[in-house]
Amino acid sequence: MKRFALAIAVATGLVTSAAADTFGPLVDADTLSAALDSEMPILLDIRNAGYDDGHAEGALYAPYRMFRGSDSNPGALFDIEKLEAELEELGLEQDLPIVILSEGKTDTDFGSAARVYWTLKSTGFEDLSILNGGLTAWKAAGLPISTATESAFPSELDLTLDTTWLATTADVAAVVAGEAEALLVDARPSEFFSGKEAHEAAARPGTLPGAINYAYTAFFADKSPKISTNIDAAALKESLKLAAGKPTVSFCNTGHWAASHWFAVSELAGVPNAKLYAGSMVEYSQSGNKMANTPAVN
Repeated sequence: MKRFALAIAVATGLVTSAAADTFGPLVDADTLSAALDSEMPILLDIRNAGYDDGHAEGALYAPYRMFRGSDSNPGALFDIEKLEAELEELGLEQDLPIVILSEGKTDTDFGSAARVYWTLKSTGFEDLSILNGGLTAWKAAGLPISTATESAFPSELDLTLDTTWLATTADVAAVVAGEAEALLVDARPSEFFSGKEAHEAAARPGTLPGAINYAYTAFFADKSPKISTNIDAAALKESLKLAAGKPTVSFCNTGHWAASHWFAVSELAGVPNAKLYAGSMVEYSQSGNKMANTPAVN
């Protein structure tokens, strides 16, 4: 299999470091298909279930739950030592091309790929792409499916957290208190922003004081599982009313929908200083900090 061949090449020193941008942050199935033999990217199947029933040939199983927190705080920042051990077991290398495959059935599904992309980028992986449309797009392109469990030789990693793209609860609380500047962007549907709905793990409904609502769905036409590839950076900055140099902080309930928003803003539109609030409103609502749009509370 291609993964086994790549593992042998890495172990014997036959593979040199790939360019830091083999495909770019987003790749379509046809482009990926044409480069499978020449670039030999590492494919990560991040679905929590279904791998044994059929996956992209050569794809390693890296379920989304590896990159998530507990049920009480699903968006919690990862344990870097645990993640390092799991990624070493998969044989990942920080300078080889990695393509992330989600299920690819709904627009909300893209968030899992975006969150994994953000996590890997924040821990030093340099050559990352998301297959737009995920496994569904892979199948539609007629690419091979396998039920074999893929593996590679374990690697040795030394992961550190780069906080360039991270906003913590303390960071967000400082913005709310007027002690720091950032544009807080609630990437959830309006029902959550208004406080009419809340995640089951949230302590309270509502949003961050001073936040604007710009739902992640704006980047997906007609609920397509594929994110738009025609994002106008200037128009996006205008719609966000984003001042030059001002950081953006994308958030949602658990850092899932917001990961899609961050990916569109940071990776596709190239807006600098774009950050993801990983814990998002579930974590913030449990912190006791001031909230807005909280019925019968504020």
